[in-house]
Amino acid sequence: MRHVIALDVGGTAMKAALIGPDGALLHRARRATGRERGPEAVVAEILGFAADLRAHGIAHLGESAAAAGVSVPGIVDADRGLAVYAANLGWRDVPLRDLLTERLGLPVALGHDVRTGGLAEGRLGAGQGADRFFFVALGTGIAGAIGIDGRVEAGAHGFAGEIGHIVVRPGGIPCPCGRRGCLERYASASAVSEAWAAASGTPGADAADCARAVDSGDPLARQVWQHAIDALADGLVTALTLLDPRTLIIGGGLAEAGDTLFTPLHTAVQERITFQKLPVIAPAALGDTAGCLGAGLLAWDLLTITDPDLTEASA
Repeated sequence: MRHVIALDVGGTAMKAALIGPDGALLHRARRATGRERGPEAVVAEILGFAADLRAHGIAHLGESAAAAGVSVPGIVDADRGLAVYAANLGWRDVPLRDLLTERLGLPVALGHDVRTGGLAEGRLGAGQGADRFFFVALGTGIAGAIGIDGRVEAGAHGFAGEIGHIVVRPGGIPCPCGRRGCLERYASASAVSEAWAAASGTPGADAADCARAVDSGDPLARQVWQHAIDALADGLVTALTLLDPRTLIIGGGLAEAGDTLFTPLHTAVQERITFQKLPVIAPAALGDTAGCLGAGLLAWDLLTITDPDLTEASA
């Protein structure tokens, strides 16, 4: 069966799949990155995992994968196939595409994790059918993916969509990027966790605890939560003004709060817009499969360059 390798590399674990032309997950696997052994070990684990996936396809699907797609965190130069920098993995300027191509003997596409997940959400998930979408992941930080006609715009230097570093509170909390008042210092899952742990006096309390306290009617939790919602709405309205998306997709850990997040967020965004059109605001639909599915789409897209007949099948 014709298929591609899809590999989604996280900070501590890798998720992988063999994916058919119709997006079917033909095989799924998971493996640790081995980051505790250093950046060279992480690269070795990725190469070994990819080789094992290729072997599985030959043994169980009757042929080698046609291509591979890999999603990685941090700064990525997709055009040159470089994993430029990832703090959690400790690497710099790793020529990952070339290393995988040499190991597998296949064409390989490399992508940024949030943009790759956004690609999957845009084509297969909550943004399916939308010609313009903006995907925002609310996790440890905040990042976004700008979707245009089924593609994700990386920008001239690979930094497009970095909504987490829009300044929403000038002169506010210092951000690791070097500025103060960035959105992700107020509305990411980690920011809400920090704020709730401090406000509740409970070390180790996290954003999920805060959401549960909001649902139970805790006024202090509601204050912390609304503070994050207001900051997020300010950042999103800036993005809506610049991008005018038809669908706004919200994913990441904080989105798991469901209506506790989306109901007040919709209200806050609506209150802030003037001439802008309010997009559909939707929760991400693909969960933790988005990265693998997006990596698979990158791989199929590589093949459509040389085989246009695959375009419809892989869309």
